[in-house]
Amino acid sequence: MKNWKQILKLLLTIFLLWFIGHTIYITIDGLHDNEKNADIAVILGNKVNEDGTLSERLEKRLECGLNLYRKHRVKKIIVSGGLGKEGFYEGDKMRDFLIANKVPDTAIIVDNLGNNTRATLINTIKLKDSLDFKSIIVVSQYYHVTRTKMLFRKQGFKNVASVSPNYFEIKDLYSILREFVGYYTQ
Repeated sequence: MKNWKQILKLLLTIFLLWFIGHTIYITIDGLHDNEKNADIAVILGNKVNEDGTLSERLEKRLECGLNLYRKHRVKKIIVSGGLGKEGFYEGDKMRDFLIANKVPDTAIIVDNLGNNTRATLINTIKLKDSLDFKSIIVVSQYYHVTRTKMLFRKQGFKNVASVSPNYFEIKDLYSILREFVGYYTQ
């Protein structure tokens, strides 16, 4: 019986060290901007409020993408999100924000079928030939970009960078747990 307790304690310790190491890695990776340029930015969607305004988290992502465009680090922006339970297409609302901030409509590609990270990935890959891009900057929360970049790399995109907003909330703790599981189950 004592042996089983020791083995269980060892396995739990290994798991905790693995989780902590993974969390440190995705946090550092997610907060790091290597200042690279790319052909396109892919901004992943998030909640649109019931009144049609953007959630603060989504607005901060869009501000990051807007910054990339204004600094000429990207030529085009893909905004990707689905139809939220609030009744708004995230992609359309994201485009409206960018246009209101003087990004020309011709520089914005709307993906209203990006209901999740995998759908955004698939939809972006479908646009590769028509948009002729070879490099991407993923824009999302810091805890989300490592998994998103990994998924793009699995599809053959080697030139994938990321940018995340300096926006943090208590919900990030849950999201880090979700990303840990998501990273290893994708």
